[in-house]
Amino acid sequence: MFRLCVPLLAIGLTACGDEAVHFDRAEPGEALSAGAATVMKFDQNAFSMPSANLSPLRRLDFSVGNSFFRNPWVIAPASTTARDGLGPLFNTNACQSCHIKDGRGHPPESDASNSVSMLVRLSIPATEAHADVVHQRGIAPEPTYGGQLQDMAIPGIAPEGKVRFSFTTHRVKFADGHEVELRRPQLDITELGYGPMHPQTLFSPRVAPPMIGLGLLEAIPEATLLANADPDDLNGDGISGRPNRVYDQVTGETVIGRFGWKAGQPTLNQQNADAFFNDMGLSTSLLTGNSCTERQVECRAMPHGGEPEVSDKILSQVLFYTRNLGVPARRNVDAPQVLAGKTLFHRAGCQSCHTPQFTTDADAAEPELANQLIRPYTDLLLHDMGEGLADGRPEFEASGREWRTPPLWGIGLTQAVSGHTRFLHDGRARNLMEAILWHGGEAEQARRHVLEFDSEERAALLAFLESL
Repeated sequence: MFRLCVPLLAIGLTACGDEAVHFDRAEPGEALSAGAATVMKFDQNAFSMPSANLSPLRRLDFSVGNSFFRNPWVIAPASTTARDGLGPLFNTNACQSCHIKDGRGHPPESDASNSVSMLVRLSIPATEAHADVVHQRGIAPEPTYGGQLQDMAIPGIAPEGKVRFSFTTHRVKFADGHEVELRRPQLDITELGYGPMHPQTLFSPRVAPPMIGLGLLEAIPEATLLANADPDDLNGDGISGRPNRVYDQVTGETVIGRFGWKAGQPTLNQQNADAFFNDMGLSTSLLTGNSCTERQVECRAMPHGGEPEVSDKILSQVLFYTRNLGVPARRNVDAPQVLAGKTLFHRAGCQSCHTPQFTTDADAAEPELANQLIRPYTDLLLHDMGEGLADGRPEFEASGREWRTPPLWGIGLTQAVSGHTRFLHDGRARNLMEAILWHGGEAEQARRHVLEFDSEERAALLAFLESL
């Protein structure tokens, strides 16, 4: 079944030709995905724990940030002045409502009144007239509805629309005859509140990603990320990852993106501010005003909760919380089936994008995040994932076929935390194997390798992924 190969002890692999990798034992400390910040929690609260190396005093700061992340915001004016200003248009009234238990979102069920933990990004093809807004936002927003559909609203204001998902299916066959059914989503926007959309509107449905380890991803040195980039595929391996380059609201400069499905945000603070603004209709010092467009006159006239509605102090407390959500330890790293699956993961070439490990910067934003050997299984770079996963919607330098490699750490606890196993940017995959089989473009060769796996090898690969 698994080939015996010549050991290359210096790098922990074995050699048997071009695809010769084999791991007969776990690496030292491999279970500690987040280094000293790794947490030992594996139930539904596994993604909601503070980094293990936070001091008791710093855990109090974490709890304060958690309260603003978890508790709902209210409509202005209100006696709860620290939490008022919700809307007028919004997707949810609390961060935790999308990132349930700090975990992964899912597309709406057929009978859902709103999409809750999935949103739909909007834009139109950019022209020279959009140059300034594209420079700062990465897209040309839809003229009436802006850059994101908001399917909820305060009383007296019409929601922008309702999001519905339906699916068509097709089957994929493995070399041994085993078949898997894949679902292709069909997005339908109904009950538009402000008239028709631009005829060339581009849509991108996106589920809420898990919140763990974000501060550690932010602490990976930029030079390290750029060293993994190969935009012209000079090494000829078919993988041409490249960074997205985006606008930093604080510095006014173009920098590399790290966060979001297309790496459209440069920092965690800006990612948080964008979520407050677009998901909940709350202003910050980074993004002022409201998300109502000029054509939504009544929306723009509604009362607000002050300027900014989210104070710099609250924004910094939420930033501390989101930077320090710990990553759970891996399970069963020494199990023979898991080690066999790790071999197959590398043999298929998955690690070319899902880079196993990094060491964080000594000058990280928080001391607990510095100098940590972490294993996130991502390169944070953009990759062409093929037409099957394409949303056709550019974002800064990301094309309509490119996505940032999502981290895999914690993926095996998705069911425990989120109560489902919906994967990929729009939640179309119902399990990990479906997610793998949707890979195309730069990952097509890896997908073809997996299609050659027999039942034992498929089980081993999934056991490895479930251990992460």
